[in-house]
Amino acid sequence: MTRALIIVDVQNDFCEGGSLAVRGGAQVAADISDHIDGQAASYDYIVATQDWHIDPGAHFSEEPDFKDSWPVHCVADTKGSEFHRDLDTESIDAVFRKGQFEAAYSGFEGVKAPDDEVPTGDQKLGGGAAEVDEDPMTLDDWLQDHEVDDVVIAGLTTDYCVRATALDAIQAGYGVTVLVDLVRGVHDDKAEQALEELEAAGVELAG
Repeated sequence: MTRALIIVDVQNDFCEGGSLAVRGGAQVAADISDHIDGQAASYDYIVATQDWHIDPGAHFSEEPDFKDSWPVHCVADTKGSEFHRDLDTESIDAVFRKGQFEAAYSGFEGVKAPDDEVPTGDQKLGGGAAEVDEDPMTLDDWLQDHEVDDVVIAGLTTDYCVRATALDAIQAGYGVTVLVDLVRGVHDDKAEQALEELEAAGVELAG
């Protein structure tokens, strides 16, 4: 059985000080790093998703409702779109960017970043805004190519991108676990509802 950790959108704009900050986002970044440090042997692969907006239309609004429209965030090639400094990126095998020209919540809507832009401890992502891949690789493509059976999900946010990624993973036929101590939500009540929905859909909730 082949297992992958999917780190969802642990980016500067979703952590304290960012344009769409989630309370506890920076702590999630640090806690995921600790998890990787202690549990790396549990995973065959580690991948990450990244909001990467260029012109996402009505996803951005000057008067956001914080449900379907949002303040400007995670604009491609800006500091806000970079992974948070407390997230250890050295073990990440591939990065999948989503939402370039439309709203996109699920990591399964993302396409693979160029290999030379996958971050390590000495690199940052960048340079992707102007590039168009004529045959992009999706997250599902990559997982299938690497014969992944089970995915474990952590990151931001519980009620939006974590939820959507987990539901799409279930739909695609993977065994799915969400690490509830390594996620945070935008809205506390919706985050709780999202976890209940995921469990009902067949997602395992683990501490």
